[in-house]
Amino acid sequence: MAAEPVALIQNVSDTALWVATYRACESERPDALFKDPYARRMAGTRGQAIVDALPFGRSMAWSMVVRTAVMDEAVLESINRRGVSTVLNLGAGLDTRAFRLPLPPSLRWFDVDLPGIIAYRQQCLAAEAPACKHVHVAADLSQPAARARVLQAARDARGRLLVITEGLLLYLTPEQVSALATQLHGEPQVSWWLADLVTPLLQQTMGVVWRSQLSGADASFRFAPSDSARFFEALGWHEREFYSTWADSIRLGRSIPQAAAWDRLSKWAGPATREAVKRMSGIALLERKP
Repeated sequence: MAAEPVALIQNVSDTALWVATYRACESERPDALFKDPYARRMAGTRGQAIVDALPFGRSMAWSMVVRTAVMDEAVLESINRRGVSTVLNLGAGLDTRAFRLPLPPSLRWFDVDLPGIIAYRQQCLAAEAPACKHVHVAADLSQPAARARVLQAARDARGRLLVITEGLLLYLTPEQVSALATQLHGEPQVSWWLADLVTPLLQQTMGVVWRSQLSGADASFRFAPSDSARFFEALGWHEREFYSTWADSIRLGRSIPQAAAWDRLSKWAGPATREAVKRMSGIALLERKP
């Protein structure tokens, strides 16, 4: 029987299969940083094929695993320490935090994405019970009117609101990110925003490695501000915390080979170099300014 052709990324939603495969592989480790019992089912054989076909697909797992683990920590801290009672997960992909994290049953959680991926999520999770009050919302977030409808639904839930945009902003233009930031800032209920970010250097490096796989799927990397704190500050968002992927990869034990040695060597570099390494990739916790 002839082997099936290798499945590559055909649209931006397919990147969710890619990331879910990384979560599945981590969950199957005896020393897993997190357990996602749904990831392998959701990624399927096609998700694994995508990872296997991408240049450095397997070796890049560490960064996505660290992103997931740190985002888990930040989400729980926002709920347990900052009084968040509603979570708006924009561009949710195949994220399953509403089902796998220890969340208060009273929490309202909205997973928002394109109709096709929402239908696939519902199919995969049909028999599963969420840990909180969970809602799937199908919406094209590139459209301001659709974002307004989503925000209205979240507003009706009341309470302090956390927005998550994991794996979303990178695929938007700076103008689209600015529009989203402005729209979110116009909602007094939105108190916090978790967003993963990269610098232009990392954007260019990843873009060169994966350009042929991503450009044809309209999944090119577009948003990589040279100074993300200043970018969002001008739009009404103060960077409260920045969780460095590099630093957290060493803390969590999921880094590139010899990362600890490279980290020690970097201490001999100047402050500007150390800061550049720290902020090459990470997660920002943004706080809405009045």
